[in-house]
Amino acid sequence: MNTSVLSGILLTIFSYFLFTLQDATVKWLVVALPVWQILFVRSVTIFAICAAIGRGPLLARSLRSPVLKPMILRNLLLLAAWLSYYTAARDLGLAELTTIYYAAPILITILAVPILKEDVPPLRWIAVIVGFIGVLVATDPLGSGMKLSLPVWLALQAAVFWAFSTVLLRKTAMQEVTLVQMTLSSGFFILFTGIAVIVTWVPPSLLDVALMVGTGLIAGIAQYALFEGMRRAPVSILAPFEYSSLIWAFGLGFLIWGDIPATQVFAGAALIFSAGIIIILGERFGRRLRPG
Repeated sequence: MNTSVLSGILLTIFSYFLFTLQDATVKWLVVALPVWQILFVRSVTIFAICAAIGRGPLLARSLRSPVLKPMILRNLLLLAAWLSYYTAARDLGLAELTTIYYAAPILITILAVPILKEDVPPLRWIAVIVGFIGVLVATDPLGSGMKLSLPVWLALQAAVFWAFSTVLLRKTAMQEVTLVQMTLSSGFFILFTGIAVIVTWVPPSLLDVALMVGTGLIAGIAQYALFEGMRRAPVSILAPFEYSSLIWAFGLGFLIWGDIPATQVFAGAALIFSAGIIIILGERFGRRLRPG
């Protein structure tokens, strides 16, 4: 393995650690603060960082960007996903949240057919079924573990919104650089959440302010680490490492809250992980077997 690929893998693992750390921080904050307020401060932080780096030229380019309108729809979907996800975080453990979130990659595969016009081979559909079974096992709707309650439903709903937003992102990502997309995304979120914040604002403590600003810093670094990782190594190599966030979620959930996931959560996570591996291996070996 050459240095470029290895650095890409390390950056990708690091980015998903930061994304999981962000989720843990938000899960901590939503106990006392509205989700709107957390997302508002997070977005202001990211926007300020982007503006400090790119300054006037970046802001001017963002306003003229060809992805301006598609980004409005994408950010509405993201807002719905995050509101659902972080509301569910009040009642679900971090490991349960992360496991249910992995319904999203499965849904993305399904949506790729009608929206992106991708040809999905049979092996990928097998992976979709395995992943869906994994979600059912993790949520255990008929058992005695994590019931199909409102928080679980909200987490599943978040996965659906996230899947649609990701497919939309794939259609627009090649038209604009990451910094412009981050600027537009955070700018829209400031507008979307700012109105609600006026009504729902709760005076935060200094610790809460530090945590909210820290969430924005963590999210900004995570996005850039992921982007740089994709520059240095093929996506087919990096994709399986998204599932490393399961490990971080189990570890952080235990260290911070003492969460010990039920057995079916681990079993569901294993099935969802297997679904991702099936998709990746199918893509890699399938291409090698196709005639040149």
